[in-house]
Amino acid sequence: MQRLWDISPQVSARSPVFPGDTPYSQSWSASISDSCPVNVSAITLSPHVGAHADAPLHYSRQGAAVGSLPLAPFLGPCRVIHALESGPLIQPWHLQAEMTGAPPRILVRTRRKACVDAWTDDFAAFAPETVDMLSALGVSLIGLDTPSIDPASSKSLDSHQAILRNDMRVLENLVLDDVAPGDYELIALPLALADADASPVRAVLRELASPPAPAPSS
Repeated sequence: MQRLWDISPQVSARSPVFPGDTPYSQSWSASISDSCPVNVSAITLSPHVGAHADAPLHYSRQGAAVGSLPLAPFLGPCRVIHALESGPLIQPWHLQAEMTGAPPRILVRTRRKACVDAWTDDFAAFAPETVDMLSALGVSLIGLDTPSIDPASSKSLDSHQAILRNDMRVLENLVLDDVAPGDYELIALPLALADADASPVRAVLRELASPPAPAPSS
């Protein structure tokens, strides 16, 4: 059986969000009792809580909503690259040596331990020229283990504008603590939210299937 790595943080009221964004909350609209056979809850959250996929609508007035995005970029071979000493911006030279023969999906681990229960704006992001370099090499999706591909203080969102320009997709808030560098299959499908600017995903990596053994020669 192929091994799976769950690279999504648990989502709860403790999940960090950008200051001013809507945190996760949950209430119960029905509870199991003598007169009710089920528990039913209601949840409120920003679609950027936990592991999520941004849609172009997040960073462009005319951008597509997440429910209209093709699913192909979110499913298929990917490469995990460690850039633990990258500093505040992942530059092209942090990744170039690992790009030979790379698949069209690149996930970058920047933290030794993902921040899953406290907000911090001290996190690594992509330099926009790195996004352009990856696009030129055929990459269609990038992801990382921080809340944003741009620094928390950015107002121009240069790397988001780079993925818009290059028609790329992005995953944020992944948990790559236990994932070794190498190639995997990514499965991280967004929900079909018709008008939303992002969607939570349950992102997982699957061990690549071993090629069949060659038939014995006669």
